[in-house]
Parts: sequence; C-alpha cells; structure tokens
Amino acid sequence: MNSMTGYGKGVAEGAQRRITVEIKSVNHRYLDLLFKLPRGFSFLEDSLRKLIQKTVQRGHLDIYCTYEDNREGKSTVRLDSILANEYREMAAELASMGFLNDMTASQVMKMPEVLLTKGAEDDEEEIKELAERAMSDALKMLSDMREREGKALVKDILSKLDGMETLTAEVKSRAPLVADDFKTRLTAKITDALSGVQLDEARLLNEVAFFVDRASIDEEITRLTSHIAQGRKIIAENNSAGRKLDFLVQEMNREVNTIGSKSNDLTITQKVLELKGEIEKVREQVQNIE
Repeated sequence: MNSMTGYGKGVAEGAQRRITVEIKSVNHRYLDLLFKLPRGFSFLEDSLRKLIQKTVQRGHLDIYCTYEDNREGKSTVRLDSILANEYREMAAELASMGFLNDMTASQVMKMPEVLLTKGAEDDEEEIKELAERAMSDALKMLSDMREREGKALVKDILSKLDGMETLTAEVKSRAPLVADDFKTRLTAKITDALSGVQLDEARLLNEVAFFVDRASIDEEITRLTSHIAQGRKIIAENNSAGRKLDFLVQEMNREVNTIGSKSNDLTITQKVLELKGEIEKVREQVQNIE
C-alpha cells in the first residue's frame, strides 16, 4: 500500500543531449497530471502520461522536464542581405544630407534582425527515448518513496484500529449496565415523587423495556466491530485501497454517531468521543493513501 506523497528524479543522457525529469506527488481523489515541458516538447506528453499511468493510480503529480542540447553545430546564422542593404542605403542617404557616414559591417550586424539564428532540426525519436528513460528512473524513485511512506501510514492506521477495537469492546461491556442504571434512577425518582406510595413494578418494567429497546446499540457495535475487521482486511490485501478505506471510515463515523445519539450514559459518551477522535485521525491518514 502506497502513500500519495513522494518525489522522484531521473536523468538520461545520449547523443550529446541530456533530459531531466522531476516528479512531485501529493494526495488527490483521482490521478491528476500537470506537465511542465520545454517549448516545442508537447509531443512527449502522451507517451510520458502512459508510463505514469502504468505505475501510479491516484495523486496529483507535477512533472517537470528540462532539456540540454549540447550538440556541435546545432544552430546556424543567416544574413538577411536585403535588410542589411537597406540599412546601408539609409546611411548613404543621411550622408547626402550632410551627416557623417560611419557605418561599418560590424555595426550593420548589430542592427535588429540582420542576423538570424536558426536551430538545426532535432530528432524527436531520440528525445522521446531519452525522456522515457528519465521518466522511468523518476517513477522508480517516486514509487520507492511512496511505498516507504505507505508502510508508515499502514503501521499508524493499524495501531489506531487496535485502539478503536479496545474502545468498542469497552462500550459493548458497558451497554448492558445502562438499563440497570436507568432502572435504579427511575425507581429513585418515582419513589421520591410518590413519597412512599408503592411502585407499580409492571409499569416500571415496561418503561425500562421501552428505554432498553430505544437505546439499544447492539447492532451499531456489531457493525462497527465488523468495519474495524474489514479495515484490517483491506490493508492486508496491499492493493490501491485509499477509496475503500475512505468509504469505510465514513461508515465507522456513522455508527459511532448513532451510538452517541442513542446512548444515555456518560461513560459510553466519553468512549464515543474517544472513538470519534481516533476515527478522525484514521481519516486524515487515509486521505494520503493511494
């Protein structure tokens, strides 16, 4: 199981060229790729995207690519003779008006657009091969980092699931005592209100039974226990399980909220608050799992 946070870098060199690819990854609901390629290198995006999709399932990735062309003779200089001649003619016209004609060849060469630099045609296939090599190395580094981060996340989540299981067991052991406490409190209130008049035991038992039925949290406890076990199973499968765990955490939170709303007991309420705290911590961690 991998984290969605990581960094990778790859460098490929060949044929007097050098391409560097860097990847920065953070959490995201889906696979979201943002390419920052050199001008004129948009032809690389499709092949690089396919390489990433083979390795990464979720996350926002910023992909930076830089290119160094170290070939000799990669650029040529061309003289715009027509434009240069026009400058010369203008200088001669100014001279006929009494101005000093001090124009030289070096000065003409400095005039705008007299000299045009043209880059030699580059080999797209060569560039593509280098870029894919660099991307593969960057993805390897990224995957290794995401895997290490993922192991740390899994260890922490499993620890919190253990804590949630303990709290759930404490709620389960406390639940049967709630009815007895309610009966005791209700008896005391009625006795005090009736000032010694004999209680209607059958009526009292009906009230207690109604309370027990309304406040029963057995089903919620069973489902919460099952969710915790399911969480461990999903983690053990070691697949891309971020979405599954995210949904499971929502279900856990729903069960705990129901327990809190149905239970009329201070001890259980305290345990519910602790459970909600642990579930929130798990939710935060799950947000970063691929």
